[in-house]
Amino acid sequence: MFRNAAELVDLAESKQLSISEIMLLQEVEETGRKRQAVYGDMDEKLAIMEEAVERGSKEDIRSVSGLTGGDSLKLEQYIAEGKGLSGDTMLHAVSRAMATNEVNAAMGTICATPTAGSAGVVPGVLFSLRDRLDPSREDMVRYLLTSGAFGLVVANNASISGAAGGCQAEVGSAAGMAAAATVEMAGGTPAQSAQAMAITLKNMLGLVCDPVAGLVEVPCVKRNAAGASTAMVSADMALAGIESRIPCDEVIDAMYRIGETMPTALKETAQGGLAATPTGRELETKIFNIPLERS
Repeated sequence: MFRNAAELVDLAESKQLSISEIMLLQEVEETGRKRQAVYGDMDEKLAIMEEAVERGSKEDIRSVSGLTGGDSLKLEQYIAEGKGLSGDTMLHAVSRAMATNEVNAAMGTICATPTAGSAGVVPGVLFSLRDRLDPSREDMVRYLLTSGAFGLVVANNASISGAAGGCQAEVGSAAGMAAAATVEMAGGTPAQSAQAMAITLKNMLGLVCDPVAGLVEVPCVKRNAAGASTAMVSADMALAGIESRIPCDEVIDAMYRIGETMPTALKETAQGGLAATPTGRELETKIFNIPLERS
């Protein structure tokens, strides 16, 4: 039914349907499954996301490596004290994004959205919006469908893999997906969802994938936090009528081309960036008990 963002928006507008409905119809058409079966699968994923958010934001979870854990809980306590400068909705999105990735780093169950390393952004934003917009369960499932529609567009035309395109392809894509879905949940148009995706992704172009010790922990957890905040701001901009000067599909194509020219050392190999800093190498040595090489 659609391959790129322009086709997705055109379909939604011409049929006078939401993007989430277009995505649901496409899944039914491509898989041959019943509508309710597709919906049920998304509802199950929503439950897994909710469990990860709840666990990560209420328990002092620590990863086996010791690199990450406890930051979501710290931020939740900070919010409760009324000290936040960014507003509770924004900070809850950040906290819950970190919560999900801390659960992932501790070998818990999460949903890859679109990858495990970027799994916090979509649920982090969603469960923050639950407090702000009071959506129904169906609204929340539709949020995931809209996220999936834009994730599919990126997967079809660029990459959602850090090894192929850097972290722009993982957290960048996740943030764009969350921004687009937020717009629909808040009552925006399909075109505004695409604008939110474009605005978000433009501001994450070139983001490298440089996991310390090769683990999906540092800087991944906090990058999900930043992705969630970028998604929220971009959604607000799109809902305000602000448009990206570069169309969504061209932004996605730019991301693909940037990923193609990005050095291998900055694409999930742990050979460059933060992974190659003195502290990064020391942490790697400590975790794996390997000789520390110095140039």
